[in-house]
Amino acid sequence: MTDATNAEAGKRRRGPSSGDGPGRSRTGSSLVEPGTLVDAEIDELPPAEPTRVGSRRALAYLGVCLVLIGLNLRSVFSSLSAVLPEVTSQAALPGWSVVVLTTVPVTLLGVFAPLAPVLARRFGAERVLLGAMALLTAGLLLRPVDTGSGPGGSHLPALLVGTAACGAAIALCNVLLPGLVKRDFPHRLGLMGGLYTTAICASAALGAGFTFPVYTATGEWTKALWVWALPAAVVLLLFLPVAVRQGSVRHQAVRDGVNVWRSSVAWQVTIFMVLQAMMSFSGFAWLAPILRERGVDGATAGLIVAVCIVLQMLGSLFAPALAARFRDQRAINTVVALMTGGGFVLSILGPLDLIWVWAGLLGLGQGSLTACALTLIMLRTRDGHTAAHLSGMMQGVGYGVGSTGTLMVGQLHQATGSFVPAGVLFMVVGLLAAVFGYRSGRNRYVG
Repeated sequence: MTDATNAEAGKRRRGPSSGDGPGRSRTGSSLVEPGTLVDAEIDELPPAEPTRVGSRRALAYLGVCLVLIGLNLRSVFSSLSAVLPEVTSQAALPGWSVVVLTTVPVTLLGVFAPLAPVLARRFGAERVLLGAMALLTAGLLLRPVDTGSGPGGSHLPALLVGTAACGAAIALCNVLLPGLVKRDFPHRLGLMGGLYTTAICASAALGAGFTFPVYTATGEWTKALWVWALPAAVVLLLFLPVAVRQGSVRHQAVRDGVNVWRSSVAWQVTIFMVLQAMMSFSGFAWLAPILRERGVDGATAGLIVAVCIVLQMLGSLFAPALAARFRDQRAINTVVALMTGGGFVLSILGPLDLIWVWAGLLGLGQGSLTACALTLIMLRTRDGHTAAHLSGMMQGVGYGVGSTGTLMVGQLHQATGSFVPAGVLFMVVGLLAAVFGYRSGRNRYVG
């Protein structure tokens, strides 16, 4: 594909984002609703051009790189969770540090999300993605390092700094990657969107399922965490020639669309996002430790979490298409919120003999809940500019405030020595998510 062809693709992707009606698109496939891929660079002038590639083979190579980047965006959370008891005991971590390690990366997803479009305007989205992958690789390499000093154990400083670096890197990728997929593959949007979103879920499943077996084989938690730096480093090297080939063009921000911060509809959708994020990232951080405290062995706990995440993938594939078929989304939002909260509560308090059922309920509910929340970005906006602003608001507030879920679970466990109070917490969060899912599901628009 020539640069001229790329430019034409850029013109196509700058067209109306609303398809046949406000906020909806009928293109793509059943794998993903294209409208859920929000372009973070839509406010730029001059408009960002598609990635420069020289042939169709090079375009396919780019697609592989973007999917592989997605395959590295959640193993950070689930890998630490899988061996958290071993890390805590063997590294002699103080209780407060465990809470921080499970909370900080999610908080940084919200803190660094607004910086991604700013950096993209200055350096280009491809180079920012490259820098983010370099930062992610460095963070993964640093996490298990023994610094030989520091309060609470010699591993603690590196764990804190490395985890923070990973959270910042993932925040940048979260914001920019969907826009690149939408920008460079307008003719394969359904396929690429489905592959990209599936890769992100698969990343969490792989981290949950394979970290403890690596620990069992090596006998060292440091090696079990270090192994996840390898795929990140491979993707960094693969994406390097693509990113450095891009020209440097400075862009200016043009503010189009309504002020989402003054919209009651936008706040209802954002609070819905906050509540789903509280449950989603608490699952990544704490489900494996919860199961192990209940007597499940480490390998089986990791497998249960991995299967739970695979079921999340199924929910995320089908929920957006189902939600878009309804006149409003009140019913589906309420149902999936109650499924998620109920699955969490039963995983903590329900009979252990049925743990696979509870984990399955949680997985299907959480995947559907996350997908429904993201789908509301397009269903509640009339144009791409407003959708991008609502997406930024949801990610900044949603991840920033949503990280309090992992924080509260850790603090409750520290204070009581049990995860039972967390079950009560998720009962409340699930009910609140159902309330705000119902309110944000009404057929109204931002603005």
